[in-house]
Amino acid sequence: MRRKKTRTVFENVAVVDAGAKGKTIGKAPDGRVIFLNNTVPGDVVDVQTTKKRKAYFEGTAIKFHSLSDKRVDPVCQHFGVCGGCKWQDMGYDHQLFYKQKEVENNLRRIGHLELPEITPILGSKEQYFYRNKMEFSFSDSRWLTLEEIQSTDEIYDRNALGFHIPGMWDKILDVKKCHLQEDPSNAIRLETKDFALKNGLTFFNPRNQHGLLRTMMIRTSSTGEIMVLVQFFENNVEKRELLLNHLKEKFPEITALLYVINSKKNDTIYDQDIICFAGRDHIFEEMEGLKFKINAKSFYQTNSKQAYELYKITRDFAGLTGEELVYDLYTGTGTIAQFISKKAKKVVGIEAVPEAIEDAKANAVANNISNATFFAGDMKNIFKPSFIQEHGTPEIIITDPPRDGMHKDVVAQILEISPKKVVYVSCNSATQARDLELMNEHYKITKTQAVDMFPQTHHVENVVLLEKR
Repeated sequence: MRRKKTRTVFENVAVVDAGAKGKTIGKAPDGRVIFLNNTVPGDVVDVQTTKKRKAYFEGTAIKFHSLSDKRVDPVCQHFGVCGGCKWQDMGYDHQLFYKQKEVENNLRRIGHLELPEITPILGSKEQYFYRNKMEFSFSDSRWLTLEEIQSTDEIYDRNALGFHIPGMWDKILDVKKCHLQEDPSNAIRLETKDFALKNGLTFFNPRNQHGLLRTMMIRTSSTGEIMVLVQFFENNVEKRELLLNHLKEKFPEITALLYVINSKKNDTIYDQDIICFAGRDHIFEEMEGLKFKINAKSFYQTNSKQAYELYKITRDFAGLTGEELVYDLYTGTGTIAQFISKKAKKVVGIEAVPEAIEDAKANAVANNISNATFFAGDMKNIFKPSFIQEHGTPEIIITDPPRDGMHKDVVAQILEISPKKVVYVSCNSATQARDLELMNEHYKITKTQAVDMFPQTHHVENVVLLEKR
């Protein structure tokens, strides 16, 4: 017989800090750390533990004795359930403080790095409605509130169009208003759900794999263009065209109205055919006169205005004179490469995703950029001495890897090339610190700048300039 787990309660725990992944930190009576998911630094709470490990606990505050002066009232009615904006109850200045602190701690503690004078984190002017891409899921078995579960009334409407509940792949929160993407995002989503209900369009059931409507993606751009992609599980032409024609008529401002038929077990679209129902199959983003073509599968920084600030910092750190050969590693659709191209002699972009490289090439042609070339391939396999010999030895390398950071072979190749400068852009300062430690013998950090791309969350970008010792 399995022994029932006991959950310890610690009383009057002072929440003293914010940690990784949006967690806050308290201390148990025995000195062990408690990672909490529903507090703000400065709160004093009673904690019920949910997990016990040798070095730490995880827990939830079940009683608040006093509230932190860092607290603010969340603006979203879904806060605490959605999971998308975990820091919405913390004042924005305090969010910035803890983001900068995390970056510095990672560089010092993980990378054991000596840092120059720290430039204050660059906050976002827009703390809400800043995202240019949102993805929503349909479900015929939505997440129920505690009041609904405890009620004796029969629940008739189980349909939802919204976000996955954290840790529950088959439960969708029905979102009434999201504060992350500007209008008409909310209007399009709500109208889609209302029309579907009125016209008997079925919502997807992920467990039983049935239902017509699966997901909806909405992309907006700084140029005012809008993309809507509806993903259907079933290929019902009549009902599909009924919905899409309605969206076309109701929202004539939609630039690209697209759909996909996806009957796979998962809802990823990268191996699917995207069909243009109305308008173009793409929208355009713009930055300093450069236009970037964005299709349904394209990667583009999800905060357009802060992306501009991030790229300006990257360009400034590079200190280009117009005479340098620059390699842009993990170039994506080539946005950084093209953004810096007019101040470089030549830019070489490398990216693993072939479709992204095709976008980069097309954007370079459209922008009349002739000094940027792009190559597709796995970074650790393509970024080799033979490639360097063919395309030249760079004076400057810019690298913007995914969250996992750079492969050790890529780091080794950078050290072998020994460029004058390396500008390392990262969305994960922990893996950035790991990589920088490998380079520390040959390079010193001369500048570092954190940039807040995602207000109300714990995520933060960091740019580091390395120069040869």
